[in-house]
Amino acid sequence: MTSDVDDLPRPSKGVVVRGPYNCAQMDLFSDFVCNTVEDRDRLSNAIDIWDSTPRYSVSRKEQTKRRDANGGLPLLSIPFEYRGQRYAVVIQPALVQDGDQVLAFYPSASEELVEDALRKLAVRQNQGFFEKERARSGVSFSLHELREELAARGHARSYNQIMQSLTILQRSHIEIRVGDGRGERFIAANYLPAVAAVSSKKLADDPGARWVAQFHPLVTQSIDRLTYRQFNYDQMMRHSTQLARWLHRQLSLKFTFAGFTAPDFEMRYSTIRRDSAMLNRGRERDNRKDVDDAFAELVHGGVLQEVNKKTHTAARGSVAEVVYSLKPSRDFVREMKAANKRASDQAPAIAAVASK
Repeated sequence: MTSDVDDLPRPSKGVVVRGPYNCAQMDLFSDFVCNTVEDRDRLSNAIDIWDSTPRYSVSRKEQTKRRDANGGLPLLSIPFEYRGQRYAVVIQPALVQDGDQVLAFYPSASEELVEDALRKLAVRQNQGFFEKERARSGVSFSLHELREELAARGHARSYNQIMQSLTILQRSHIEIRVGDGRGERFIAANYLPAVAAVSSKKLADDPGARWVAQFHPLVTQSIDRLTYRQFNYDQMMRHSTQLARWLHRQLSLKFTFAGFTAPDFEMRYSTIRRDSAMLNRGRERDNRKDVDDAFAELVHGGVLQEVNKKTHTAARGSVAEVVYSLKPSRDFVREMKAANKRASDQAPAIAAVASK
């Protein structure tokens, strides 16, 4: 991977001074409501609209099926809804040297895990940066740190696999459009707009050498406006399926009223299918089973206490819709209350940002 980002801020050595790596926005981004150091290690931040876009939905196996004879993939357009507004993502795949071939890759589950791990590393002391005047944020890290973080959460990767994921994230371009894929452009950028990397020779000599990655503009905007939300990142990362991780994050963003006397949270199969874009099996009954299995994983993992579903049928007994009624676990209720308290505590800072 090459770098054209020599101006990305590098963390200073020795005495810590106020600057991109030590500023109010990063202090707030890294400040969680929790009781212990162990609790803090489990937490990270969900970015509302960015984490609600179906940007990692095509598996590596499915990509292999879709490639043309030259290893290419077309532009990918996926419709979804966010808080009642229709959008579409348009994804341009990355071209990556893969052995003797140059292949196109859409970002998929491995890249999602790497991005999540980078955001976790950014909340460590003096590793995340924010520059308001240049409208950018990111993280300083080593491949060793990133590899150790992924392994600690149950997703071991080799250095070469991590480097490939970073390359795909840096080269893949995503547009978010209002309406359908032909609508007005909302924002367009690469997943990681810039990555300052060491050479392959340097990597072989020193896997602890520092890298710097710049986050997507929607992540930067969220850090600036304090619109992120704390959630149990460790628990989310330990789910075995990508769909279970997607559901957990959506609940963390939207089930903010979770409580023992509060109403259950409802999710529809059609909504999950549309907004995750992960249910691509040939038979709908197989897709519905994948959703059932993902919810069962959330119950087994302690996110939900109970899931009740109601199936609505159409003519000739075909399934028209499935509505899932979700009862939170005690731990999830406690986590939502902590996230709400953090948002309440940061309200004065949010108001100050909004008034500027």
